[in-house]
Amino acid sequence: MPDNPVETHYTREDLGEAILAALKAAGKDINHLTPDDLAPVDEFHGGQRPATVRLAELVGFTGTERVLDVGSGLGGPSRYLAWHYGCHVSGVDLTAEFVRVAEMLTRLTGLVDKADYRQGNALDLPLEDMSFDVVWSQNAAMNIADRDRLYREMRRVLKPGGKLALQEVAAGPGGPPHYPVQWAREPGISFLYPQEATRAMLEAAGFRVAAWQDTTEPALQSATARARNARSAAGIGHASAPRRRLAGNVPQFRTQSRRAPDRTLQRRARTRRLTPSPAASRRGGRRSLLAPALAAGSAA
Repeated sequence: MPDNPVETHYTREDLGEAILAALKAAGKDINHLTPDDLAPVDEFHGGQRPATVRLAELVGFTGTERVLDVGSGLGGPSRYLAWHYGCHVSGVDLTAEFVRVAEMLTRLTGLVDKADYRQGNALDLPLEDMSFDVVWSQNAAMNIADRDRLYREMRRVLKPGGKLALQEVAAGPGGPPHYPVQWAREPGISFLYPQEATRAMLEAAGFRVAAWQDTTEPALQSATARARNARSAAGIGHASAPRRRLAGNVPQFRTQSRRAPDRTLQRRARTRRLTPSPAASRRGGRRSLLAPALAAGSAA
């Protein structure tokens, strides 16, 4: 098993085989898969495909963008962006098994010319400065304590005028989560920040909030429906609403550089838009589910 506790949490060595078996059992043709076929299993962030669609609409893709997906997981959102909009997406994820499965599923959907993946650390992205039009990330930051460094790295790899699109889980007023949760079995790898603190850190990294959407209720409804469907499929009977207390909302927001003002962040759900400030640019600034959040923006 991996040495990194976060990678260990997400690693299942037979993951790819399990996904293919489930697809076959569902009657899917493995040799002719589409991103829609995979959406129930490869978009396991809060809100699943609908959240990906909302965030993409905030960005306003034209199809010409080069996109970086930080914490790309199994590649569901990145394949959706490549398939639906035609842009090229590169994914970086800490978990080697996720990268392996993402590459396999990308081959099976015929998108190898539009999406690629590599293992890497979000705090030290193995990528050149100012090389992406859009940096995208959904439900990855809750495993990262050094959020300031994360946002600086995202800012660093963005081109002038580029956009940052985030979906994050934020700490809410309900207190700490009851473990285990989807992203952590224990508190040692869970790092949730209040929405106000997240906003401050994004601004310190050189972004200006342009828009913010709170999608807490849709995210809660989605989670409740998934729990009900899972219980029904398992023959457990009628499912009541989840008893786990929510620590907060998930914000959605779009952000952009202050020299090129336009970015959005979503809370679990809320949204805001940020853009790098002229001061940050002059400095050479690089550019939690308890409370959901999405964001998108641009860099100077």
